[in-house]
Amino acid sequence: MDEEAKMQTFHLLDLPWEDVLIPHILCYLPLHHLVRLQRVSKQFHSLIQVYLSNCRTFHLSTLGLCIPREAFCSMLKDNKVLQNLSLQSCSEWVTDKELLPVIGQNQHLQKVDLSGCTCLTRHSLVAVSLSCMHLQHFGLAHCEWVDSLSLRSLADHCRELQSIDLTACRQLKDDAICYLARKCLKLKSLSLAVNANITDESVEEVAKNCRGLEQLDLTGCLRVRNQSIRTLSEYCPKLQSLKVNHCHNVTESSLESLRKRNVVIDVEPPLQRALVLLQDVLGFAPFINLQI
Repeated sequence: MDEEAKMQTFHLLDLPWEDVLIPHILCYLPLHHLVRLQRVSKQFHSLIQVYLSNCRTFHLSTLGLCIPREAFCSMLKDNKVLQNLSLQSCSEWVTDKELLPVIGQNQHLQKVDLSGCTCLTRHSLVAVSLSCMHLQHFGLAHCEWVDSLSLRSLADHCRELQSIDLTACRQLKDDAICYLARKCLKLKSLSLAVNANITDESVEEVAKNCRGLEQLDLTGCLRVRNQSIRTLSEYCPKLQSLKVNHCHNVTESSLESLRKRNVVIDVEPPLQRALVLLQDVLGFAPFINLQI
């Protein structure tokens, strides 16, 4: 009877936290469930804090506006082992004040995504470059606060960088991109999309220095021309994907050699586009031999 009574009073939190609950239960729960669990009791709050202080990955993108900024600061105040931090689209509340302490105490970060965080400033980018020298992947899409000086700081200190998304970072010009290309020779993926300041100079410098480049996004780079695409074809044998949609000065004459290497290009060949238009008009696919 005594044994039965003991079993009835056994609680989940009686299990060893660091040997059972954290590695075998909490690690499988999404972050928003952990946030809710933290509010259940003081014990659960303590348990979640222990877990968060040791987690390697923190994706706040799924929560967005669901937590106040104070909660974010509290959740990561004891963590010094983060490797992957994603604050994508938390634009309404993430500022330098919240981010800088987290960056400063996590020098092992390998992947950071700040895409869409419009309330940050160049100070956050400088902090990342000075603290995270092992950084490999960086998302800065739609961060118009990224300027030439802060990107140069990143290039000087983060030589292991393999991918960076600079989509719609409209302050950047050729000088900053060329500097990045000369310093970060291990780049495999680069997006310069939606930046009217980028010209052939940037693309050629990337091609000549980043020989292992696999993915390049030039969508909407209106000043990019055939010349740099030919350079890209010559110097980047590992290229797998190229986006040049809305690059009106890039024509099939420069893309043809890349197609022959089976590089995935987001713009269809002129003949293929014509056939699609014809199919839309006729309502059926015309029988045309494409091997001309």
